Amino acid sequence: MSTATRIHDAQADPAAQGRPTVSGLTLRLPFDPLLLLATLGLLACSLVTLAGATKEDIPGSPDYFVNRQAIFAGVGLLLMVVVARVDYSRLRELTWGLYAFLLLSILAVFALGSSTRGATLAIVLPGFSLQTSELGKVLLVLVLAGFLVDRARRIADRDTTARAMLLALVPTFLVVAQPDLGSGLVYLVIALAMLYVAGTPWRHFAGLFALGAVAVTIALVAAPAVGVTVLKPYQLDRLTSFVSPNESPGDEGYQQIQSKIAIGAGQKTGRGDQATQTKLNFLPEHHTDFIFAVVGERYGFVGAALVLSLYALLIWRSLRILTIAKNLFGALVAGGILAMLMFEVFLNVGMNLGIMPITGITLPLLSYGGSSVISTLLALGLLQSIYVQGRMAGAHKARTVL
Repeated sequence: MSTATRIHDAQADPAAQGRPTVSGLTLRLPFDPLLLLATLGLLACSLVTLAGATKEDIPGSPDYFVNRQAIFAGVGLLLMVVVARVDYSRLRELTWGLYAFLLLSILAVFALGSSTRGATLAIVLPGFSLQTSELGKVLLVLVLAGFLVDRARRIADRDTTARAMLLALVPTFLVVAQPDLGSGLVYLVIALAMLYVAGTPWRHFAGLFALGAVAVTIALVAAPAVGVTVLKPYQLDRLTSFVSPNESPGDEGYQQIQSKIAIGAGQKTGRGDQATQTKLNFLPEHHTDFIFAVVGERYGFVGAALVLSLYALLIWRSLRILTIAKNLFGALVAGGILAMLMFEVFLNVGMNLGIMPITGITLPLLSYGGSSVISTLLALGLLQSIYVQGRMAGAHKARTVL
């Protein structure tokens, strides 16, 4: 064989070029490039925004938040790559172990967590605060996916729907008791979305929504009327103040008023370093809950549109991955993660715009916070694994047909 022939064969051989193969077919890109682009783009926006918004927050340490966020992003990206290279289907065997870990991790916060502003949400570790309710979102997706696959032949039974909701309600009540109402709402949305993907009949959803309406009525009206407090006063005020924030401009309505002022002040291209709402600390929690308002003020409509476009790309690719999953377990995991991302983006941006109540939900990948960033990147690693396995299964099927 001539040298030229050997070179040609090596170039034609995907394995020689380090690309994964399935029965001789080439998989040119091991990861979904557009999902990766959206992920890296949002992380870059987070670092740029934090660098400008928090440089005066810690005297003598202008890069405190941005440096820590970069470390969180680096760790999360590494874990994302590791998870993406593992066959997600193996996690189905760990369903009940993951559920036990989910409950124990949330309960550990009550025993080991530190209290901040009347809430016990995280376990303080050296250089890091672990908010287990964030990781719990990913764990709940895996647990419900495993349970619903096991009950796939009986998905139309009321017993299946009831058990799935019970699995979700136990950790929901635990995180709401911390109190973390925002994460509790995310847990419920994840459960409902995964039941929908699994093919649960509409009459079951009608029953769940009716029970939900009764529960809300009891919590907000009936229980307080007889002296039983279900929600803390500040939680109730947060849920209702967005309707008319100007009635309490110095208390519950203050945050949303300042957020809307900041976004409006940014106009088309933003105010840059002249963003006084952020610079003078009129805008509270500008590195976490209200970071979208910072984007609007510093970078204007252009910056906000870029961020929302990246989220649209992230959600579109998540939906696309759901459709190419090689099995029901993958489709359910993708559906749960998609619901988590969509709800968090919708609720956070909505509360920044004053059209949704303040619930403490951070903006995925953009808000500062190690638990949120790392947990979201773990979820995206699962999506990448579903994408890789789906492409491999599709390539194998095509090869079989040929």
